Amino acid sequence: QMQLVESGGGLVQAGGSLRLSCAASGSIFSINAMGWYRQAPGKQRELVALITSVGITHYADSVKGRFTISRDNAKNTVYLQMNSLKPEDTAVYYCYAASRSPYWGQGTQVTVSS
Repeated sequence: QMQLVESGGGLVQAGGSLRLSCAASGSIFSINAMGWYRQAPGKQRELVALITSVGITHYADSVKGRFTISRDNAKNTVYLQMNSLKPEDTAVYYCYAASRSPYWGQGTQVTVSS
């Protein structure tokens, strides 16, 4: 069984930056895409960014130009650099990995104050 452990969430003022990290551990098989989803109160979970094993990225329109996803395959770790944060970015951010089956992290809170 593979586990995903997130870190880097917190409270930041609008316009600030945060960097999220997610490390995979345990019984790791071939990991294809890794990425981040988020869920704000009262809203559905939505895709933020994905990156494939060969570095192809995909971003939600709402974060393009502000967020950057990257990946260290040797460390089975994915990062999300979040710049120019807005209050509407406030949510619980979940790490995601596609392997033999989908895996999710426990979530990390990101709060952006106005």
